[in-house]
Formats: sequence, structure tokens, C-alpha cells
Amino acid sequence: MTATAAPSRADIETMVRRILERQGLNGLAAAARPAPRVVVNISARHCHLTQEDLEVLYGKGYQLTQLKRLYQDTDFAANETVAVVGPRQRMIPGVRILGPCRKFTQVELAFTDAISLGIDLPVRLSGDIEGTPGCLLVGPKGTLELKNGVIRAERHVHMGPADASYYGVQHLDRMNMKIDSPCPSILNGLLVRVHPDWKLEVHIDTDEANCCDLTHATNVELVKA
Repeated sequence: MTATAAPSRADIETMVRRILERQGLNGLAAAARPAPRVVVNISARHCHLTQEDLEVLYGKGYQLTQLKRLYQDTDFAANETVAVVGPRQRMIPGVRILGPCRKFTQVELAFTDAISLGIDLPVRLSGDIEGTPGCLLVGPKGTLELKNGVIRAERHVHMGPADASYYGVQHLDRMNMKIDSPCPSILNGLLVRVHPDWKLEVHIDTDEANCCDLTHATNVELVKA
């Protein structure tokens, strides 16, 4: 029987590095990468419209005009607004339309908005509007009665593939966010949304931002749930 020489320390280190590189877990490279800058933006009440519904409210052939670009390059705040009327016949005027037009019409409100309007608001992922309540939208050229589409959007975090890799998360995973502020808080269960065109950005609504005093926060930190 022929004895096999034990591998040298250098051979072992080489094998380990190759395994780590194949798995995408190069510890030295990961440690050297700085943590991504976490941007947290407050998502105030707004709506998304289909082109067809926009034309009902603003007239045939109408196109949204840009007020300002949003943090995500794919979206913009439009100059155009609508009034939202609830079952109590109370109204919230000047609700901003976000562009570009989408394949579905959706109104996103905070819980305090919904209480004022008399709407029992479900928490949903954007676009998941089956079985949700509706409302009346009023524009300068017409009105639109929505049978559904009014939601309180789930708190969520947009990110690109590189950020998802850094945090070790995938699309539709959950993360928690720690906020250091005069009213320190931890927001659990942020929904992860990954897209090649997105930058790292957390969206919370006005109620959540007020609750944790986000305006005076000194630091925010994302942690995998």
C-alpha cells in the first residue's frame, strides 16, 4: 500500500479559496465592501392610473406631465392630481398621480387617510388589488368609480441584485429596519423587492414615519429577518 503525502498548508489554502470563489462567498472581498447607503423615503398618499382611466379623469388622449423624478429612475411624480372620495362622502383633494401609467389603477393611502374617508383598508403588495375596497376619483374632466384598488401598501425595500447579494436576501424575502431617532423603533417585515433597474430605497408611509420620528433619525440599519 502506497502512502499518500498530506497536503501542505499552501495547498489547503488554495483549495479553500477556490471553493469560496465558486460559491460566491469570498470572505475577504465581502469584508472589504462598504455597507450600502440606506435611503428611506416617505411614501405619501398617491395613486397609479391606467392610460384609459387617466383619460376618463383628464380627457381623451391626455398624457401625464412630469413634476419631478423620483428616487427610482423608473418613476416620476406628475403635475396632475385627483380627489379621492370615500363612502362617508368625505374627500381628500390633491392626491398626486405617479407616472408612468400602469396596467392597473391603484390608490395608496395611510391608515389615518382611510379612517377619515371611512374605508376599511387592507395591507397589500402593490398590484395585489383583488378583493380590495374602492372609492370615487374626481378629475377635472370626469369621475371614475373604482370597484377595487384602494390599499395601504406594505412597507418595503427596493434593491438591485448587488444589494440583494450583500444582504443575503431574495425577491419577496423579509427584512427588519432599526431606526435610531428621538423615538427609536424597529420596523419588522419589510418586503424585499428586487429589480435590475432599482436602487436601494425603503418606502414607509406617513403614519410609520411619524411614529418613529424619521425626520430626526440619526441612523437606519437593514437586517435580514
